[in-house]
Amino acid sequence: MIENKLKYTKLIKDEAQRLGFMSCGISKAGFLEQEAPRLESWLNKNMHGEMAYMENHFDKRLDPTLLVPGAKSVVSLLLNYYPDEKQREDTYKISKYAYGTDYHFVIKDKLKELLEFINANIGEVAGRAFVDSAPVLDKAWAAKSGLGWIGKHSNLLTKQVGSFYFIAELIIDLDLDYDTPVTDHCGSCTACIDACPTNAIVDAHVVDGSKCISYFTIELKNELPSFAQDKMDDWMFGCDVCQDVCPWNRFSKPHNEPLFDANPEILKYSKSEWKELTQEVFSTLFKKSPVKRTKFKGLERNINFLNGKF
Repeated sequence: MIENKLKYTKLIKDEAQRLGFMSCGISKAGFLEQEAPRLESWLNKNMHGEMAYMENHFDKRLDPTLLVPGAKSVVSLLLNYYPDEKQREDTYKISKYAYGTDYHFVIKDKLKELLEFINANIGEVAGRAFVDSAPVLDKAWAAKSGLGWIGKHSNLLTKQVGSFYFIAELIIDLDLDYDTPVTDHCGSCTACIDACPTNAIVDAHVVDGSKCISYFTIELKNELPSFAQDKMDDWMFGCDVCQDVCPWNRFSKPHNEPLFDANPEILKYSKSEWKELTQEVFSTLFKKSPVKRTKFKGLERNINFLNGKF
């Protein structure tokens, strides 16, 4: 039995590597006891802003066996998105994760392949794939499975790699060899807290989502708050400040996923060109991009706000 666990675990991790995942960690599916009071407190303080969906499925967020009946293992996977080339300096900025094809499509395809591999090589295994679109606490599971620790900016951090990667999971009804969490290596560093333009990191490991630039530019459907006018740091979609200043991200290396390569136009556009953006150009530039989430009207609103029109 133990031999099978070790064998199956190695098979899954080797296949994950073949599919291009940066790393794979596995933890026992069960109730996230430590996360429950943290999530409840965060919601009670309205740190989710207008993201009402965060209030839904509270129990399922904390217990994957409610999402996948009979679940025994959470297979956490990391996929690098750090770009080789970045936008020009004097422009309105897009978060690096959104340079290329929407990660939901890219990762879902890889997870589907991994699940098919498991069924073909291990036997019939029931499970579901998750990519940031269901009530799963990705970072908590990744940390539990030893892929990194939660930094003070609340992102997962990994030695030698940093934090510019996506997190995804397979939740399956198969017993495996479980990994153990790693220690925290943030120490006394407060670079992310000090650098946040809107002071959204209100405490170590606690981000007030309702003050975050990413929230303003992507999730917020109403007008942007006037207090943020001079604090947006030219971000028109997302924000990477807390990751950019993190010392661990000096180890970030460019990804090798062609679908994450940026449209060259996005990299070279100047502020004046972004100000002249039309619906037609938006549809062409961001055809399969995560930026589509904010829609043309949303991005236009953000650009106007950065340009002093609100």
